[in-house]
Amino acid sequence: MATILITGGTGLIGKALTGMLLHRGHRIIVLTRGGEKTSGQVSYLSWNVSAGKFPASAVAETDYVVHLAGANVGSRRWSARRREEIVRSRTDSSALLVEALRIHPNRVKAVVSASALGYYGPDKDHPFREPDPPAEDFLGETCRLWEASLAPLRQLGKRLVILRTGIVLAREVGVFPALKGPLRAGIGAIPGSGKQVISWIHLIDICRMYMQALEDPSLEGVYNAAAPEPVPFKTLVLSLALRLRGRFFIPVHVPALFLKIALGDMSVEVLKSCTVDTRKIREAGFQCVYPQVEAALEDLTSKG
Repeated sequence: MATILITGGTGLIGKALTGMLLHRGHRIIVLTRGGEKTSGQVSYLSWNVSAGKFPASAVAETDYVVHLAGANVGSRRWSARRREEIVRSRTDSSALLVEALRIHPNRVKAVVSASALGYYGPDKDHPFREPDPPAEDFLGETCRLWEASLAPLRQLGKRLVILRTGIVLAREVGVFPALKGPLRAGIGAIPGSGKQVISWIHLIDICRMYMQALEDPSLEGVYNAAAPEPVPFKTLVLSLALRLRGRFFIPVHVPALFLKIALGDMSVEVLKSCTVDTRKIREAGFQCVYPQVEAALEDLTSKG
């Protein structure tokens, strides 16, 4: 049994991963901005990034760290203030984690951190691989700074794994419920042309990838965290619509202009293609339970 510290542990991936790790018999410490408490094998400890507060006791007891902290990119429009919050919530929390591991005695063997496929920007002439440079846009620069803020961990002798995560398909939040909502009224909402390719991953598989990154000492560096078969957005919408409504739905293309009005600069992310190559993580021995979008949707829709 290991003790695993999770930042951002109350988010979508954090909660699902906590459940899986508990099933494996591990003890979990979740850093939270709320009150401190213990529930079974999960302890909640308080931290405050802006105040530089990191509980030393958490570091002393930890074998591995999963770093998920960061403001939700898609929760609201990207004002100048929100952009700064998105970046600083990632880089400042990473810097605080690095400093805690530097100044407090600890036995931490590895840190596994989130990043995002937004690192790459829109498709070019080949599926993106891990050595490709970051895009010169907001998300590309955000991910570059995010990953760079963790680089000092290597000088501390910690094994560092960074998972550049694709669109996560999950029942609770994100793309799946956003598409499922209009389908209750028989509308299959397709953003723009629908030809834009999305690199996606089922929630269960991204959590399994985190677990492999924790448990396998041969994993180190950056990995594209997505299913091996990206799909056009239209394929995702129509596959879900057919599963939920049969032939009783109307596909509706939502114009790019409308998305721009509704989402602001975020609309670029909805309308762009991002196709990634996942051979590096597959060559490390990882296999998705849900490699194809149809299988992922069958699982998600079978649960309500």
